[in-house]
Amino acid sequence: MTEITRKNGYVYLIGAGPGDPGLITVRGRQCLELADVVLYDYLANDRLLAHARPDAELIYAGKVGGAHNREQAQINELLVSLALGGKVVARLKGGDPFVFGRGGEECEALVVAGIPFEIVPGVTAGIGAAAYAGIPLTHRHVTTSVAFVTGHEHPDKDTSEIDWDRLSLGSGTVVFYMGVKNLPQITANLMAHGRGPETPVALVRWGTRPEQQVLTGTLADIAESARKAGFKAPAITVVGEVVRLREKLRWFDNRPLFGKGMLVTRSADQAGEFSTMLEDLGASVWECPTIRIVPPEDPTELDRAIGELHAFAWVVFTSYNAVQAFFTRLHELGRDSRALGPCRVCAVGPRTAAALAPYGIRADLVPASYKAEGVVAAFAELNPAGKRILYPKADRARDVIPAGLGVLGAEVVAPVTYCNVLPDAVPAGVIQALEERRIHCATFTSSSTVDNLARLLGENRFLHLLEGVTIAAIGPITARTCRELGLDVSIEPAEYTLAAMTQEIVRYFNVTS
Repeated sequence: MTEITRKNGYVYLIGAGPGDPGLITVRGRQCLELADVVLYDYLANDRLLAHARPDAELIYAGKVGGAHNREQAQINELLVSLALGGKVVARLKGGDPFVFGRGGEECEALVVAGIPFEIVPGVTAGIGAAAYAGIPLTHRHVTTSVAFVTGHEHPDKDTSEIDWDRLSLGSGTVVFYMGVKNLPQITANLMAHGRGPETPVALVRWGTRPEQQVLTGTLADIAESARKAGFKAPAITVVGEVVRLREKLRWFDNRPLFGKGMLVTRSADQAGEFSTMLEDLGASVWECPTIRIVPPEDPTELDRAIGELHAFAWVVFTSYNAVQAFFTRLHELGRDSRALGPCRVCAVGPRTAAALAPYGIRADLVPASYKAEGVVAAFAELNPAGKRILYPKADRARDVIPAGLGVLGAEVVAPVTYCNVLPDAVPAGVIQALEERRIHCATFTSSSTVDNLARLLGENRFLHLLEGVTIAAIGPITARTCRELGLDVSIEPAEYTLAAMTQEIVRYFNVTS
């Protein structure tokens, strides 16, 4: 798209995919990043909105079970109006815009108005949800054809446009969209036109998402099974012998943390890595940043220490945040890693050591124990007496390292390098998930995360919302803070790393489930 075209208004019709935000296309993500306005549907994963520009206007245009936030004609008018106003519009639609997505109707309105547009295909639910349920829609020696059919024809139609005779004959797979409400009629029509009552059927609800549900049966009994189970939309219905392959090919909803809700309380810029680790194991993750990392109001002491780097024998980094804050300030002062000169570097834990790598620094010392006491124990073997040691610390850091190394005869300079501040509030979605008991485990990776969550919620509400929730603490200091605040800690890894904590969470839920 040229700059000239963008100034005159433009519309991207983007397929958001079936639900897993990772299934949007690279092009779809690029277009989201360009938009002035994002007009999004109910079935488009909210997490995709994070790809929109911070100043982009977000407009919800969802439809839930026939209850429309906006009628289709209103959506068409809004698209036209926004584009005529010179806006670049991302129309984010669940699945694929041109597969039961009414994308064609929206394009027709744009054509009439003379508005240029681009269509970005998406993974349609029939393909995505079936794949995540372990059901190949075609399979050698089973079936070589597949049909995608609406299960929700327009209510004003006098007669069905579905060719039930052709769908019912042969062994082809049939995928119905939006068919849960009409499931009794769908199964009855297929059997009445020749499909055997023993034909396997699978219903896949919220396919590709952590909350995916799959119900299997046959044409003869699936409608009654769905009624008894209270199975609701949104779901696709897969009919055919390929459904039997799920038993062998199931891969998504049998992962060790599938169905478990996890609360991640790390800061927003650090939560992603841990969230991904948990989601890869099947968990539903709610991110609740309880910490916001900011520079110290007065960096004078830190700047002075940076100016004297050549005079230090060691620099001790105890966290990822300490590394990032220190090197950010170093660069702001017009210097780089060469300023460390002959300083040796100590990193607490492998993640802190890894954070140094992008700056060309390899840690000279990684204590065996990933806590402040471990640093003191490691230096006790190095005879630091008379050495100057720089310890860029957090505003709430314990005094263990300066005191311990001081006893060993070292001179410790410990400027505040970053501050942990309280976010404004707990996200509303997190509160709702806790109240509805959809979160099974709350994870805390530092004492600050526990303290801050308690401060954000208030003591009584903190304890009430976490009642019955399994508590995971990354190490003994964090666990002690949890207990001081009235929480029972059930998960505490022997090694104080995210990987070890994740393994311990998996072990705990596999043992207790």
